[in-house]
Amino acid sequence: MQKTILVIGATGMLGGPVVHHLKNNGFQPRILARNKEKAKKLFDKSFEVVAGDVNDTSSLETALHGCYGVHISLSPETETSGVKNTVMISSQQKLQRITYISGATTFDPNARMPHTQQKRRLENVIRESGIPYTFFCPVSAMENLPFMVRGHRASVIGRNPPPVHWFAADDLGRMVALSYSLEEAKNKKFCIHGPEDIPQVELLRRYCDVFHPEIKKISKTPFSMMKIIALLSRNEGLKWNIPLIAYIEKVGEPGDPTEANCILGPPTTTLDEWLEIRKTRLQTATG
Repeated sequence: MQKTILVIGATGMLGGPVVHHLKNNGFQPRILARNKEKAKKLFDKSFEVVAGDVNDTSSLETALHGCYGVHISLSPETETSGVKNTVMISSQQKLQRITYISGATTFDPNARMPHTQQKRRLENVIRESGIPYTFFCPVSAMENLPFMVRGHRASVIGRNPPPVHWFAADDLGRMVALSYSLEEAKNKKFCIHGPEDIPQVELLRRYCDVFHPEIKKISKTPFSMMKIIALLSRNEGLKWNIPLIAYIEKVGEPGDPTEANCILGPPTTTLDEWLEIRKTRLQTATG
């Protein structure tokens, strides 16, 4: 019998690839969705979709029933209550595995950052449950690039964003799915780096060359301005990530991916490969 893995956050940027790779690895992914119809448009009929919300414990109990494991990938607004509710019910139902998308800076040298403190508290909630876990701490996903373009303007945040190892969400999805099959991945915390360290301005320039050739200049938006934009737009995700981006600009890219690469195999998708894949998918979607 296939082991069922509930995926929380399946319709998000990092969640979809996890669903597909779980299925490819012989698991039965179950998708928790607040909007069931939206999820059904993203996943074909071979995937199980259940309506529910991490803040509705009744629907969460139903979704977790009979599961072997649960993958958690939540936005900052729902993460604290969502992780706590999921862990509580997972313990009651005696699940065997939890995977969780934590933060790039959740290692000891960065413990004072508010973003880091919340993530570390939630890691401890999972550890204390006694359920075998695997934490994933990625830096920057290439899937964020489209959000750096607004109209005819492309901009990076900060004065001098340093090179970081941007990764493809599909690579992360493969690593998460594989971790469910490996004893060596139990009770591990993995730092995830992509195969290339590329300055953010160059990264966005190459993205625009393919998808927005009309944009000739990459702007740099100061942190102070981004804070105002986040406040006025009520963008909690942006508001949450500004201190993280500022921290990385100040001290550089955190973490060591050696153990993750050794156990799970390193991310391999280069920027050029990701751009070609995205271009093909967009062409297919538009006919």
